[in-house]
Amino acid sequence: MASDAGAQTFGPGCSAIPTSGGGSFDGMATEPVASAASANPLLKTLVAAVGKAGLVDTLNSADGLTVFAPTDDAFAKIPSKDLNAVLKDKATLTKILTHHVVAGQLDPAQVAGTQDTLAKDQITVEGDENGMTVDGAKVLCGNIPTANATVYVIDSVLMPS
Repeated sequence: MASDAGAQTFGPGCSAIPTSGGGSFDGMATEPVASAASANPLLKTLVAAVGKAGLVDTLNSADGLTVFAPTDDAFAKIPSKDLNAVLKDKATLTKILTHHVVAGQLDPAQVAGTQDTLAKDQITVEGDENGMTVDGAKVLCGNIPTANATVYVIDSVLMPS
């Protein structure tokens, strides 16, 4: 078991991650990604959306993923009427959510560049531990380990083209 799962994380938002319990770095490290996210207080809207899309088992059972996880504040930037409409449209919701996921557990050096998403499109990751963006969204806290994924918490919801 990881004793300091937060040691390799980076970003200005890492201080917002709980220091102990399920949503902490150590707590998330032992759980599959959807379960790990469900314990993190910054990711409640994302977790609800993943549940509505029926993606919990898919994400939890995958061999290795990299997940770009928008915070609750990122979802709050979307007008509530639009967000509610998307949450009711499973196909659109699934496309948006899978646009945030790439195959493989990628560290900061591996994730930089153009990546193929599970939505069968692409995202571009730029930068490194000193500052990283994903299609313009800022990485608030990156390289967070879970049992089957590497998580990068981001400040905006990525929209597929």
